[in-house]
Amino acid sequence: MLKRLSALVASAIVASSMSASAQETCGGEYTVQRGDSLSLIADKLYKNVGQWTSIHGNNNDKIGSNPNNIRVGMKLRMACIGGMPTGLKGGTSVAVIEAAAAVPAAPLVVAPGNAATRKKINILTGDDFAPFTDRGLPKGGILADVVEEAMKAANPAQGYAVHWVNDWSSHHEPLLSNALLDIGFPWFKPDCDADPETYRCANLRFSESMFEVLMLLFVNKTQPITFTTDADLQGKTLCRPKGYSTYIFDQNGRNWLKDKHITLHIGDSPADCFDLLAEGKVDGAVLNEFTGRKKIKEMGLQDQVQIAQGQPISVDGNHMVVHKSHPNGPALLAEFEKGLAMIKENGTYQRIIDEHMTRIWAEF
Repeated sequence: MLKRLSALVASAIVASSMSASAQETCGGEYTVQRGDSLSLIADKLYKNVGQWTSIHGNNNDKIGSNPNNIRVGMKLRMACIGGMPTGLKGGTSVAVIEAAAAVPAAPLVVAPGNAATRKKINILTGDDFAPFTDRGLPKGGILADVVEEAMKAANPAQGYAVHWVNDWSSHHEPLLSNALLDIGFPWFKPDCDADPETYRCANLRFSESMFEVLMLLFVNKTQPITFTTDADLQGKTLCRPKGYSTYIFDQNGRNWLKDKHITLHIGDSPADCFDLLAEGKVDGAVLNEFTGRKKIKEMGLQDQVQIAQGQPISVDGNHMVVHKSHPNGPALLAEFEKGLAMIKENGTYQRIIDEHMTRIWAEF
């Protein structure tokens, strides 16, 4: 009888432990307290002040471009990073996260098209733009996943198909300009009010943003820079990889290039910019947060390169685009935006973001 009682007690303890584990959550909603800054919140919740960028990026819609634009009572969405933070309202069950992590991340498999595909809404994207689009990533990347779910929700009568063309330079011309394919993603939108004649502004229509990313200044730890005003970068030499947009340096009245406020060095690649930065040949490299963090890890530069304190260079949205010459362009964008609004309303969008961000940050 004593042995049976002991077994029952042990079973109860195990069951209680499993129940507690299942109820524990990761990520969720944090309410800004008096005296908070993004760095202090990052230190409090993630034990890492450098995670302020993840908080900013996950709450661009509320914070905007200035990370100091938070106020007491503001509710911020926290991603689950490295198992933290736990216990916040609206978090995801740790058991669910662990179960998802246990399943190998399978690359996207794209079904071949046929002649009937021409009647569908044909959507264009490409590989090698992690973590946004790449068939080697789970579900094709975070934005491929968003687009797929948005289009499924919109359920257009003619159907839709996603096509992967890795020559990104061909997307605007000739594929979209000749309506060989209908709409494409993901593309950053310049400041079209300030520079309406730049190619993208003059030729493309943009959907609302489906995801915002921080464009950050990466600096040498031995020569740190704090970027809070334009004057902080006066006379600096910044590196931007070949083929990457440079309009961010002149948008919103900044005119850093037009007024020769900075010197821009065009590197052969993100790795080239980081090599030059580590060697002290440029003062900073400007890349989106995810590309920059990934490259730092790949190159083993964690002890040499860091994100500049202060604020991002810019916050850029990722958009679906259609060429202005497409006769059905506005209707096509409206169909996508309808689906995007639907998945934001029913919680699918936030689930996608949280799921991908947890994996992405774990890799850094």
